[in-house]
Amino acid sequence: MNAPIAQRTIRSVCPHDCPSVCALDVDILADGTIGRVRGAKDDPYTAGVICEKVARYAERIHHPERLTHPLRRVGPKGAGQWQRISWDEALDEIAQRFLAIESEHGPEAIWPYFYAGTMGHVQRDGIERLRALRGYSHQYDTICTGLAWPGYIAGTGLLGGVNPEQMAEADCVVIWGTNAVHTQVNVMTHAMKARKTRGAKVVVIDIYRNATMDQADMGLVLRPGTDGALAVATMHVLLRDGLANRDYMDRFTDFSPEFEAHLATRTPEWAADITGLSVAEIEGFAHLIGQTPRSFFRLGFGFSRQRNGSTAMHAALCIPAMTGAWQHRGGGAFHSNSGTWALDKSRLTGKHLQKGTPRLLDMSEIGPILIGDARALQGGGPVHAMIVQNTNPATVAPEQTLVQQGLRRDDLFLVVHEQFMTETAELADIVLPATMFLEHNDYYTRGGHTRVLYGPAVVDAPGEARSNHEVINAIAQRLGSDDPIFRTSDRDVVADTFARSNYPALEEVEKTGYIDRGRPDDDARFANGFAWPDGRFRFAPNWQAVSDIKGYRWVCDPAILPRFADHWAITEATDAEHPFKLATSPARAFLNSSFNQTPGSLRREGEPSVFIHPDDAARLGIANGAPVVVGNHRGSVQLTARLFDGLRTGVLIAEGLHRNKAHRGGQGINMLTSAEPAPPFGGAPFHDAAVWIRLAS
Repeated sequence: MNAPIAQRTIRSVCPHDCPSVCALDVDILADGTIGRVRGAKDDPYTAGVICEKVARYAERIHHPERLTHPLRRVGPKGAGQWQRISWDEALDEIAQRFLAIESEHGPEAIWPYFYAGTMGHVQRDGIERLRALRGYSHQYDTICTGLAWPGYIAGTGLLGGVNPEQMAEADCVVIWGTNAVHTQVNVMTHAMKARKTRGAKVVVIDIYRNATMDQADMGLVLRPGTDGALAVATMHVLLRDGLANRDYMDRFTDFSPEFEAHLATRTPEWAADITGLSVAEIEGFAHLIGQTPRSFFRLGFGFSRQRNGSTAMHAALCIPAMTGAWQHRGGGAFHSNSGTWALDKSRLTGKHLQKGTPRLLDMSEIGPILIGDARALQGGGPVHAMIVQNTNPATVAPEQTLVQQGLRRDDLFLVVHEQFMTETAELADIVLPATMFLEHNDYYTRGGHTRVLYGPAVVDAPGEARSNHEVINAIAQRLGSDDPIFRTSDRDVVADTFARSNYPALEEVEKTGYIDRGRPDDDARFANGFAWPDGRFRFAPNWQAVSDIKGYRWVCDPAILPRFADHWAITEATDAEHPFKLATSPARAFLNSSFNQTPGSLRREGEPSVFIHPDDAARLGIANGAPVVVGNHRGSVQLTARLFDGLRTGVLIAEGLHRNKAHRGGQGINMLTSAEPAPPFGGAPFHDAAVWIRLAS
């Protein structure tokens, strides 16, 4: 059957929580719907390649289960009993309830809650205007970046690095702690180009043999939480075998005799016991890196989702500083460019409206917060109202038992603005229908690359769906604000933000769809010194200085942190009752809980399952395809066992955030993950849970 003929093709941007933020060419059909979605070939990073889930976007944006009208709960929470209401009724009720709660409990009793369901700044961050206007509780954003970013900044002093297109110019590409085939497919485009054109070796370091490792020349399968041990043992070999670039370290790092003495104890034999790798594997990796000056380290988020994730990120980043790889095009390291945009978002976020200094609540601790944990509440009173945009905490947040218990409170007034009836929306008092990216205007920054991109509204929203921007403006007006920011269009906010940031005018940006904010190559490779005041990379990190740069909040005594790059053995320990380590890794066809309702993604992912090593399965009497229960003191989850020898014994991998109701028993994988803030500044250790597994009865 022939594909429908496009009436026109427009340039847009993928809005989802992925570092690639792909430039898209979208076919608009004669009936106003969308047809094919392709990666833009003229974008040097997207290079015509997008993931399969976004290529199928028509089945998401035109899904028959999209929310189209405001709804009010009329039965018990979670019972699925709703009454259709008008927008005026919904907004009036929200404003009245918020004002009543403010009057009785104070403004901090209301907690606007959001994250990166869209990466567009106007639609994602505009909720901050409402928070600022009324003095509502602030949100400490830890759930994704809280562990990775501090570890990177600890070395370089800046959250930025080598242009990732230069992977194609490398002689060795190290993909560390990210299953790029599942989570950022464009990394593979440039890594494979290096292999094809330069004969580059591709190394993949991860905790299981995944789709990315299947394409590697060297694959290193670690035990979870042991990346730091591999990193420091690698540096031991580089020094021992004369492969470290001492001249570079003398000029550009804080390398010291004390650090060298520290590494002398971190032998391959020591690391082999910790990581599960062989001495030969560790030495082989170190020799490849040491003998290949033009090595590019692409450091992902996955390996930072451990209690020692910040120190692991820092330790891995130290390797190219020891070899001097930063000196060469195609060498050095990259994690994110999110520290380089120089955007003035003060008007967008309502900085001029801010009242006082409200408390800062950790988004990863939504469960403890909502059940009234005094420490998590920062000594303040309970949260009595929430408005949730761009996230689905009833599935994606850790410690689901507590999250669901808190969201079900009768004294919590919950407003959810969503595209589908998610697990969080099912527990709401008011549900509002939301637009998708092709139905509103926004701009997007590309943590995984160098461009800021613009995505225009090009199709009509279904039913009565409204954008996040419109909803925040309407609520603020009903709360009594006459500030002009709450009467602007989303397009005008984009234009204003660009003007304040000394970017080109929006009308100019529209012609190409992007602004290139790549730093000069010498700056991106820190050729004139790193971003610390003395210009030196830090093997001995100053964590307080990292906190000062980003405004991070300490969650531990600084004295407990390792002095130098190291393996820090603070992950959740296994024991006789919980002998396995569980990681909740990303699925190929889902993205957090997005796409877990679209037909193509559901077909690909199948039922919720868990990988277990055949030796472990044989010992426990578990056959392939058997129903199993995985649990710990936080809860239990029912899954299907998949025997797989591509991971270490004692390790379990559950891919993807399936809908809770897709599991037998109705509880999803985040029943098992911890909300305990990980040091030094907080962050959810999603891949760091000790569990048991047994056959389902």
